[in-house]
Amino acid sequence: MDSTRTVTLPEQLCRSAEQRFGPRFGTLDEFLATVLQQLLRDDALIMDEREEQIIEERLKGLGYV
Repeated sequence: MDSTRTVTLPEQLCRSAEQRFGPRFGTLDEFLATVLQQLLRDDALIMDEREEQIIEERLKGLGYV
């Protein structure tokens, strides 16, 4: 099992998130884990796209594309 960490958040923010997203995610912990995973995945995708652009520009500069 993965180790966990404790995060401190404002009570009202937690209550609002539980009311709005509780039915879909079950617990606030599950909701936050899902949101963070998605944000990290999106950042990785953006980096991959940027790397692809750099490679394409280099290949164009060398006359391959």
